[in-house]
Amino acid sequence: MPISRRLFTVLTLAAATSLASCGPQADKGTSASAVVLKVGNQKGTTRALMTASHALDGAPYSVEWSEFPAAQHLLEGLNAGAVDVGLVGDAPYLFAFANGSPLKVVSAIAYGDGSSTALIVPATSKAQNLSDLKGKRIATGKISVGHYLLLLALEKEGLTTKDVQIVFLAPADAKAAFASGSIDAWSTWAPFLTTSVQQDHARVLVSGKGLMTSHAYQVATPAAIHDKAAALHDFDARLAKAYVWGAAHPEDYAAALSKDTGLPIDIAAAMVRQTSPRIVPLDDSILAEADGVVDHLSKASDTPPQKRPIADAFAEDFRSK
Repeated sequence: MPISRRLFTVLTLAAATSLASCGPQADKGTSASAVVLKVGNQKGTTRALMTASHALDGAPYSVEWSEFPAAQHLLEGLNAGAVDVGLVGDAPYLFAFANGSPLKVVSAIAYGDGSSTALIVPATSKAQNLSDLKGKRIATGKISVGHYLLLLALEKEGLTTKDVQIVFLAPADAKAAFASGSIDAWSTWAPFLTTSVQQDHARVLVSGKGLMTSHAYQVATPAAIHDKAAALHDFDARLAKAYVWGAAHPEDYAAALSKDTGLPIDIAAAMVRQTSPRIVPLDDSILAEADGVVDHLSKASDTPPQKRPIADAFAEDFRSK
């Protein structure tokens, strides 16, 4: 099923409006003092970790948090200027970039070996491989890491999006549809994947392990990169230390995730073991991988966008030297 560009047309227009109204701040990106860094957050991600690890203690700037239910909503917030920076999956951001979004990556986070994203079927399903789902209904989030995995899995199996019925649903709706049997499979990610497998006994039909790497990006607005560079650099450094803390204190990290998301502690602990997030350098390997993601997403677009240099997606001053 082709990907619609309507959403990102809206985002681009919103970005143009918000950036036109952004005035320069006094520090011009040279100092973090007196800066308020507006950070977008999704449940169970940055805020929970940084609060539990006390990573922001002593920061020479204030942090103002805003909650978003999913990556697409956070991207909308960024493009509208409601927040300066936020963590989203690589696929949602890169599709926005390919379609003209001015947002840029300031850091990359590795989430395990790709197994935190998978295509699952009910325990009672007779499907043994993706070919067994020809003509069947497969749910996933539009322009999500689950969507990207589905595209990769279809390609590997020699299938196309025309061979299955892709149903775009938000995670909560997909979970309900999966439980009721109104969809035949679900391409999803942690914690929804973890919960479905451990609590509902869903079976992994296609794992992201070996098919995709799991990266997320800290994405910032051009205005924030220009006006709040010192704060963004410091925030990234503190986030890196927070991930180190999480690896050294998995039980405390799991407790923080459980409290923030409402997930049972055993599910939160499984997520911590499965993802092991850490910040990785914005080097040539990250750029090459991102270019491949863009190529796959563009193939699935009804009107493939004009190719942009992948280096333009990554903030110059935040790249590995």
